[in-house]
Amino acid sequence: MKTPWLKTVIAVAAGALSTQALAAGFALNEQSISGMGTSFAGRSSSAEDATTLFGNPAGMARLKREEVSFGAAAIHAKTDIKNASGSFSAGGGAITGTTTGSNDGDIVPFTAVPMGYYVKPIDDKWAVGVGFYVPFGLATDYESGYQGRYFGDYSEVVVVTVQPTVSYRFNDKLSIGFGPTINHIEGELQSASPGGMAGDGRVKVTGDDTALGFNAGLLYEFTPHTRAGITYHSKVKYKLEGDTKLSGAGFDQFAASGKYDASLDLDTPESIDLSITHELNNQWTLYAGAMWTRWSRFEAIIIENEGIPLGLQGNLAPIIEEQDWHDTWSYAIGAAYKLNRQWTLRTGLAFDQSPTNNTHRSPRIPSGDRTAVSLGLAWNPTDDVTLDLAYSYLWEESVTVERNKSFAGGTLEQNYSATYENSAHGFGAALSYRF
Repeated sequence: MKTPWLKTVIAVAAGALSTQALAAGFALNEQSISGMGTSFAGRSSSAEDATTLFGNPAGMARLKREEVSFGAAAIHAKTDIKNASGSFSAGGGAITGTTTGSNDGDIVPFTAVPMGYYVKPIDDKWAVGVGFYVPFGLATDYESGYQGRYFGDYSEVVVVTVQPTVSYRFNDKLSIGFGPTINHIEGELQSASPGGMAGDGRVKVTGDDTALGFNAGLLYEFTPHTRAGITYHSKVKYKLEGDTKLSGAGFDQFAASGKYDASLDLDTPESIDLSITHELNNQWTLYAGAMWTRWSRFEAIIIENEGIPLGLQGNLAPIIEEQDWHDTWSYAIGAAYKLNRQWTLRTGLAFDQSPTNNTHRSPRIPSGDRTAVSLGLAWNPTDDVTLDLAYSYLWEESVTVERNKSFAGGTLEQNYSATYENSAHGFGAALSYRF
């Protein structure tokens, strides 16, 4: 019982580490559709619409009019699983066999990521605003009978953030901004537990919490045509409270079917975003950016349990597993071309490092370094309205998963290995209105 419970809860703690999110680890980049069109290359320096509330709150001071913006990004992901194999051994190797199951690779449902912002300039120095966005999240759902089901076959995790924000413009060059963040996380994870002739059992974990953080930024305009920005997104400390439900006839569940209280501490990592925006002329604008994320906070996950029967407490309280993630950098370049007053074209190229490593990679985290290309279009039918559209395509390096897990006090061992090739399409649309 110990190991499948642990693996499932770790997936909650690490957001199940989606390879399908359009950012490294389990982060999402989709907080701005205009930014999506340039692969987020100028996220902390562009300050062109209300979405700067997330990208760099200091940029709100550049907006001349009250503005509201709403949008969503849809993610359609594809995973190819190749060279898959599964096996088991029992009785110290006296009994061996092949774990049956499929490897369809259709693991990610079509997912939408919403966002909304409101910014109001108070005068030529102060601006206030509020934003709603999703900084972390994923949904993965393997087919019934997936060969690697004992290592996790269902994951759904989302963090929703509300950010009230204020910015101040000192002079023509320097602006600052700050906003506390109110963050709510929810997750549900499931995996199978082997039951032999009795059939598989199920492990289901749910948990949630609300916690505070903050975003802060600085924007410096070297000239009216060149500006640079830096944004700090703080870590957020969660203590997820929920339960673990064991059901079915799995080897590790026959003596403990039921529901048990569970909690775990989780810090989502801080990041620093740097970028520069240069308006080359009346038509061309160039962007470049880099972001550092402190994924090395995931050294280990420690799960505390309550309500476990006395005879099982030695196996379940506490549970510790190493993660050993590393810090990452992402890089992006982009450009915008203004065809005329109504139409603007955008494009961008980005590279994201993966924080995972070969030792701990699993079917829940089959992630490698990724590359993304983006296209964007802005339509301004009037000075008051802008419609932004964006498309991104990303692909990852091929990675190998090699996992093994012990059940029933070590008398049964399951093994699974496969090669994963991941890619995703992202589509975004947003409407902005200025009062």
